[in-house]
Amino acid sequence: MADKVRVGFAGAGGIATEAHLPALKEIAGVEIVALSDAVRERAEAAAAKFGGKAYTDYHEMLDQEQMDALYVCFPPDMHEDVELIACSKGIHLFVEKPIVLTMEKGKEIARAIKKAKVISCVGYQLRYWPVADAARRFLEDKTIALVAGNRWGGIAGGPQHWWRVMKRSGGMLHEQATHNLDFIRYIVGDVKRVCAIKALNALKGVENLDIPDAEVTMLEFKSGAIGYFSNSCALTKGGGWSSTDVILKDMLLRISFSEIKVQPEGAATIALPERGMNIDQAFIHAIRTGDRSVIRSPYADGLKTAEVTLGALKSAETGKPVTMKL
Repeated sequence: MADKVRVGFAGAGGIATEAHLPALKEIAGVEIVALSDAVRERAEAAAAKFGGKAYTDYHEMLDQEQMDALYVCFPPDMHEDVELIACSKGIHLFVEKPIVLTMEKGKEIARAIKKAKVISCVGYQLRYWPVADAARRFLEDKTIALVAGNRWGGIAGGPQHWWRVMKRSGGMLHEQATHNLDFIRYIVGDVKRVCAIKALNALKGVENLDIPDAEVTMLEFKSGAIGYFSNSCALTKGGGWSSTDVILKDMLLRISFSEIKVQPEGAATIALPERGMNIDQAFIHAIRTGDRSVIRSPYADGLKTAEVTLGALKSAETGKPVTMKL
């Protein structure tokens, strides 16, 4: 078991500096060796706070630095060759969602990960929350009638932010609400087919924004259950809502990220387990021990969630259902 784990970062924006780097700082034996960001000031600020050498080109960083693991915290349109280079060097990969904008690129990366036999993890941290464990275990032997999910909020970032541009982010469903859809996949099971519609009405004319402000996706699961997911970014002045409801025979589960409420009262008792490792702890533990079982969101499985959201986007464009192939 390796005592020290050397970690590099490709991308030093908010998800890196506000989530992963602080979490890694709390894990004994983790050393941040290098950070790369196209904005020099961001890379240097992150390096000053968390350690490591700052770069503006991840190619140079990967060529010069020795590391055991790489966190890829790029916007989705920047996933070009960084994962492939890391795999060629035997570097374990943590890839933030959404992992790709096309399935072709995702499959190429998945093949490289499999060939290199590196440990991979996608940033779906909701899978590691106690409520995910409890819901998944309770539902595994149940017949589900309907799944209903919603995520409503506002616009991420300022007028020039990449999130607002469809060709860069894939829109709210693919970039942000992917967390919710992945959570549904994790507790309910794989999706067989999607059919979706989208609109840009309330936010039409907003500066540098061409993503839909509302999307509705119908879901057919391999188990035979059906469902829908709706998302909107029209609430630009604050507020919002996120929910997951699961209907069984004579029972409704109302699932938040902290609890499960059962209706009617007394129909079932669902206790939440103690919280185990968070996603960063699990990734480092897997590298140290070789125990991949603690990784709940390996790249190949994360690609299935990307297939659902990309399939929904295609369905909304063509007006036809899209069947999942993975």
